[in-house]
Amino acid sequence: MLYLWTILGILGFVAILVLTTCYICFRRCFYTDRKNDPKENEFSIPDGEIYEPYRDQMINWMKEVRAMPHEDVEITSFDGLKLRGRYYEYQKGAPIELMFHGYRGNSERDLCGGVQRCFALRRNVLIVDQRGSGRSEGKIITFGVNESKDCVTWIDFIISHYGKDSRIILTGISMGGATVLMTAGKNLPKNVICVLADCPYSSQKEIIKKVIREMKLPENLLYPFVKLAARIFGHFNLEETTPIEAIKNCKVPVIFIHGESDAFVPCQMSRDVYAICTTPKIIFTVKDADHGLAYLVDPDGYFRTLRHFCAENNIV
Repeated sequence: MLYLWTILGILGFVAILVLTTCYICFRRCFYTDRKNDPKENEFSIPDGEIYEPYRDQMINWMKEVRAMPHEDVEITSFDGLKLRGRYYEYQKGAPIELMFHGYRGNSERDLCGGVQRCFALRRNVLIVDQRGSGRSEGKIITFGVNESKDCVTWIDFIISHYGKDSRIILTGISMGGATVLMTAGKNLPKNVICVLADCPYSSQKEIIKKVIREMKLPENLLYPFVKLAARIFGHFNLEETTPIEAIKNCKVPVIFIHGESDAFVPCQMSRDVYAICTTPKIIFTVKDADHGLAYLVDPDGYFRTLRHFCAENNIV
């Protein structure tokens, strides 16, 4: 009997240790209770000294975007969350870029420059706060798994709200880039005519393991706990789909953009997904650009790449 109780005690201790480790991983990776929705006189800038040289430009973009006429829009996600966005119209009937921000970001912080870019290209634009960010509901970030399902709902919203002939370009930066690549592998309506992925990761597993490795922790030991944490506490499968797998089923042209000096999401990740893609594609890399800064470092090259590729593939 003592032997049995000893075994049960050991098993109970192991179970508690596993659950505790998973919960810590869940809180660190997936849980968010901050909305990052700046107040009227606040301007949210990404953390890190790499963004300091561009602070004034980012703030100017935010001020300009806040002053622009827009429509506040809202959808309900497949799991009941209210997700919100802002629609900026350049011209009725113009293509609409549906834009997604990065991990723990928000639409204004990450996408305000995208609004200006879209207008320069004579496009309309809908920037959205992903689940758990900005003005949208939710407390769990799923690294693009559920966010890609939200993207499909936003596509349906555009078609029903702005017309069945709407032409849609899926655009995202960082985790948003991974989100649109995962969406591209789904059975999408013909309204979706192109995908633009700026500094996306190739898979959730690889980017999470990279971060663990940089924390000087054992990546191969801890990653299974992260994956289990997503299942137990987040109620989703972290590896349900990945950008590099989803791109195999993509049916539209894809533009990959990445900074070659990206210290967070290695440029090689975009190159890996690009190599798998079988539709018309282009990859544009910027030599001195760190994470998410390709447009700020080389706006002329960015525009030139988009204009040339879109003209070549009749994306109008």
